[in-house]
Amino acid sequence: MLYGEHDQNLARLEQQLNVRLASRGNQVSITGTSRDNVTTASISLKALYERLEKGLDVTIADVDAVLRMTSAEPDSAFFEKEQAAEATHSEDVAIVTRKRRLNPRSPGQAAYLKALDKHELVFGIGPAGTGKTYLAVAYGVSLMIQGKIERIILSRPAVEAGERLGFLPGDMKDKVDPYLRPLYDALYDMLPAEQVNSRLDSGEIEIAPLAFMRGRTLSNAFVILDEAQNTTSVQMKMFLTRLGENSRMVVTGDLSQIDLPKGQLSGLKDASETLAHMDEVGFVQFTSSDIVRHSLVTKIVRAYDNRLRKSEQGLHEERDFFEGPQ
Repeated sequence: MLYGEHDQNLARLEQQLNVRLASRGNQVSITGTSRDNVTTASISLKALYERLEKGLDVTIADVDAVLRMTSAEPDSAFFEKEQAAEATHSEDVAIVTRKRRLNPRSPGQAAYLKALDKHELVFGIGPAGTGKTYLAVAYGVSLMIQGKIERIILSRPAVEAGERLGFLPGDMKDKVDPYLRPLYDALYDMLPAEQVNSRLDSGEIEIAPLAFMRGRTLSNAFVILDEAQNTTSVQMKMFLTRLGENSRMVVTGDLSQIDLPKGQLSGLKDASETLAHMDEVGFVQFTSSDIVRHSLVTKIVRAYDNRLRKSEQGLHEERDFFEGPQ
């Protein structure tokens, strides 16, 4: 079970760490040119075996998760590789819902869960596929199950990405629901379908466009604003000031995917600059290294980031040429 079908888990460790794993029965020898990589492979194998001892599965995704954690930089959420690897199966840092038990699968996710525990307002900023929204929904569901909050409110700005709301069929709910579908999907992953439906009907779980938040005070609630890069500064201020007694807020977004009209400042960018000095507010910056989807997604995000970086570098060079001393 540790090695995987056709030793695929061992092959993954070899590929990612540039080491050689030779297995004979219940013994594995690890060789490589880098002592650090050999040590990382050993720690990773032990962590994966501990997962099996706890009755948890070991898949390729779990192997990748352990590798992301053990390859983290020293200034990330953990300082020791053993501690980082243990976080992928430890009950101390797990989110438990009716259908899932979730552990951090990257250093960014570990820092995110730590921030959610510590702060009443948390900003999770970074590329797609890092689990920002998914973990926030899971955390909110776990709080509801424990009776620490009375309701969960999930919101998104209904900003079109190249399409028009008016072209969609149906009433306002039908038009808005496609924008909120990722939030529904996360809920159904955390709770049985009948519980999700009953809680939606009772109002314990509410999913609404950002525009519907104006004038409300949200108390005893866990509130999530997703796709926050598409809010304006006015909308963001309106949303943040809805925070009521015994409530928590999570704001997630990706500043590289802003769909606002050209030249309009993103409310997420404005808020992250305005509130950065406040100790009571948690900020977690995800990177492409935290992407937990298909490995190709990581490469796609990095390719776009590199192109943007080169474009900005070329713009600076052009400015230096035209704005230099005459």
